[in-house]
Amino acid sequence: MSEEHWDWPFFEDEHRKLAATLHDWAVGNLVDDTGTDIDDRCRRLVRTLGDAGWLRYAVAGTEFGGCRDQIDTRAICLAREILAEHDALADFAFAMQGLGSGAISLVGTDEQKRHYLPRVAAGTAIAAFALSEADAGSDAAALSCAARADGDGFVIDGAKTWISNGGIADFYVVFARTGEAEGARGISAFIVDADTPGLHIAERIDVIAPHPLARLRFDGCRVPATRRLGAAGSGFAIAMRTLDVFRTSVAAAAVGFARRAMAEALTRATSRRMFGGVLADLQLTRAELAQMATTIDSTALLTYRAAWQRDQGRSVTREAAMAKMAATEGAQRVIDAAVQMWGALGVVHDQPVERLYRDVRALRIYEGATEVQQLIIAREVLRGATAAS
Repeated sequence: MSEEHWDWPFFEDEHRKLAATLHDWAVGNLVDDTGTDIDDRCRRLVRTLGDAGWLRYAVAGTEFGGCRDQIDTRAICLAREILAEHDALADFAFAMQGLGSGAISLVGTDEQKRHYLPRVAAGTAIAAFALSEADAGSDAAALSCAARADGDGFVIDGAKTWISNGGIADFYVVFARTGEAEGARGISAFIVDADTPGLHIAERIDVIAPHPLARLRFDGCRVPATRRLGAAGSGFAIAMRTLDVFRTSVAAAAVGFARRAMAEALTRATSRRMFGGVLADLQLTRAELAQMATTIDSTALLTYRAAWQRDQGRSVTREAAMAKMAATEGAQRVIDAAVQMWGALGVVHDQPVERLYRDVRALRIYEGATEVQQLIIAREVLRGATAAS
C-alpha cells in the first residue's frame, strides 16, 4: 500500500484520516471468500460496510445518514481506491450504494431521502442504478423504456440491461422516457422498489468478473407520483450529474487495482530466481516497473484533480472523462505487466493478478467506454477553443 499520495494538496486532514483508518480496517476485515455465492457475498459486504460506517460516505445529508451535507467526491474516491486494492467486490458494493442512491442524494425530496438514504448508509437496503438498455448504453439518451402518466402515478413498460445489483437490490433508480421533448429532454427518473408488481428480473448475466448483474423487465409497473425524482423531463440531466460524481470514482478504483498489481509485481520480481539472480535484476524488468509506477502516479493525479475540482463546485465533465479514460486504460496495462512477471502462475485461476486481470477489464466499458470518454474530452476541448476565438 502506497501512502505518499495521501499528503498531496488535494486532500484535507479528514481525508487523510479516512484513508488511513479504512486501510487498517480493510486489512483486518476483508477476507478472501471468493468461493462463496456471489449474491450472498455482496449482501454481506454491503451490511459489513454499513455496520462499519463506511457507507455514510456514499450518501449526502447528515440528517439522512451521510457524513456530510454534500457528496464528498474525494472521500468516495479514496474509499474506492483502498477497497479496490484489497477486494474488488467490496469496492463494487460500496460504489453501487453510492451510484444507486446518488440521484436521491442530489435531487430527492426530503421524504424520498428520509425513506431511502438512511438504509443505504446503514447497509440494510441495497441500491441500483437502472439506465442502460440493449440499444442505449453508450448513447444513453436513446433509451426506449417508457413511463406514462396514469392517475396519481406512472406506469413503466420496457426493459433495462447490464444493471449492477440486479436481482439483489431493494430499489432501483430507473430512467424512462416520458415524452416532454425529443431525445434527452424527454426522460424522467423514478425510484422503483424491488417488490413493485410488474418489475421482473428477466435474466441474470454472468460476466468476466462475477458480480450481481441482470436484465430487468417492466410490464405495467405502477409507481406513485411521489417516487418521481426531480422535475419531469430532467432525468437525463440527473443521470449525467450522478455519473459525473461516480465516473471519477471509477478512475479511483482503477488506481487501486493498479496499486495492488504493482505490489504483486514487486513481490514476484524481487523473489523469482532467474539467471543466477532475481527477475528484478534484469533491465527489462526495471524498465517495466518504472513505466508501471509512472502510470499509477500520473493517473492518480488526474483522478484526484477531478475529485478536488468537483468538491470546489466546478464542472468536471472533461476532467472526469480524462481521469476515467487514463486510469482504466493505464490500470489494464499495469495489470497485464504484472501477469507477465508472474509468468504461468499469473494465469492460474484465482491467483491475485489473474483476478485483477478479470476485474479491471469491465472498467474500460462501464460508466462510459473509453471511446465515449474520448468523444466527451474532444467535445469539451473544441467547445473551449470555440469560446476563446
